[in-house]
Amino acid sequence: MQDEAIYAALMPIFEDVFMRDDIVLAPELSAKDVAGWDSFKQIEIIIAVESQFGFKFHTRELDSLRNVGDLVRVVREKNSARVVLT
Repeated sequence: MQDEAIYAALMPIFEDVFMRDDIVLAPELSAKDVAGWDSFKQIEIIIAVESQFGFKFHTRELDSLRNVGDLVRVVREKNSARVVLT
């Protein structure tokens, strides 16, 4: 899965979680850039991403998430691994 497709799939998740349609996803975007992005919102994002893409994150993957670019990277890696395994 290409990064552009991942960003496109993440956009409605972020719009739903934050109830805003003006968030612009970029690799460097992080919790400090979005009002209201706290630990509860982070959990909502993670649950929605797991549901959208059909996988579960490992704790070490969650610990590595510092920004949207990291999230996209992990989603890409997990999807690539699924394609190879199937």
